[in-house]
Amino acid sequence: MTYRKPPSSVPSSVPSSAPSSPPSGNSPTGAAGAPGRGRVPRTGVALYVRFRPAAAAGAGAAASLGEETYERLIALLGEFTPVVEALPPDAALADVRGAQRYFGRDAAGIAELLRLRALAWYDAECVIGIAGNPLLARMAAQDATPGEVRVVPGDPEGVAAFLDRRPAAALHGIGPAAARALCAYGLDSVGRIAAAPPATLQRILGAKAGRRVSERARGIDPTPVTPNAQARSMAAEHRFVHDELDEARRRRALLSLADELGSRMRSGGQVAGALTLTVRYADRTTTTRTRRLAEPTAHGPALTEVAYALHTALGLQRARVRAVALRAEDLRRAERAARQLTFDPADDKARRIEAAVDRARTRFGPHAARPAAASAAPAPATGRGRQSHGQPYRQPYRRSA
Repeated sequence: MTYRKPPSSVPSSVPSSAPSSPPSGNSPTGAAGAPGRGRVPRTGVALYVRFRPAAAAGAGAAASLGEETYERLIALLGEFTPVVEALPPDAALADVRGAQRYFGRDAAGIAELLRLRALAWYDAECVIGIAGNPLLARMAAQDATPGEVRVVPGDPEGVAAFLDRRPAAALHGIGPAAARALCAYGLDSVGRIAAAPPATLQRILGAKAGRRVSERARGIDPTPVTPNAQARSMAAEHRFVHDELDEARRRRALLSLADELGSRMRSGGQVAGALTLTVRYADRTTTTRTRRLAEPTAHGPALTEVAYALHTALGLQRARVRAVALRAEDLRRAERAARQLTFDPADDKARRIEAAVDRARTRFGPHAARPAAASAAPAPATGRGRQSHGQPYRQPYRRSA
């Protein structure tokens, strides 16, 4: 693995290829510099970018990007390549296969220019991993510090050397429960997992998961970068004041996030087709799980039930959790989604209460009412990064004082 550490601040003299102000148009040539004419060696095609406010990166504080800033950073990345997959609340994947030839830069050069512009224009630091596929790009950025650009070599020997001594839990897609199961059989590093027969992994983890882990341990990831519009997803994040060990508090945070997402979707006339849970740990690693909803919905209890199921499936037990985030995906207009009638009086009552709460929030503000289960914590000052506590979601709403 090669490593490049850029300067800690933007140089006083910005190169001509990095203008001092954001572009006014959407032209790739005007936005990201004139295209090059020479042949460029392609050291990687996938970029995993994680953004963070520069002030927080310098002070070591826990802060999150605002939604508006994140959208602008995604638009900045889109000026280099149209193949951008937004991963709210603070990350993105990009395929720069075509951009390397067009701009006359290799992937590391594009990443460096992106890092400088994000810092100069939006006061955001970047951690960027570069590799031949999204899996390796994610892992390259996993333990990097703000301002670093890390490149995984494209040859099989370089990939094997990069993966060999990493712990099993560092492999994207392996949660704490799967890592413990593998470690119980002595498979505590990615190198040992790669050397294990696929049949052994299938017996430990199951047929489908075993095959997937066997491929990923050898650096194989056929998953493409899928362009998506930011408007097709909606995210909310909770960062704990201290690393959280208490499962009940984590569930309360999920309750509050699901309630917020449901309220925001209903106010915009939208429903979600899937829900993604992202858990960030004390060592800055993350675990992400997605589950399709039984039917597109913005109903708070339905979202909370899926969020709880995703959290339980991770088997975190005594994991030190720094932040949790929920993302509603595959958004669509509510009038275009069908809802299965349940003829359940309790469900009908819950939806009527939810409609009344929405009217109260429209009139008195977003914190006018919340689930009584979340009333143990003070009302948040903003919609993101708040402290939230409570018990299971199916409790009556309570008006805030």
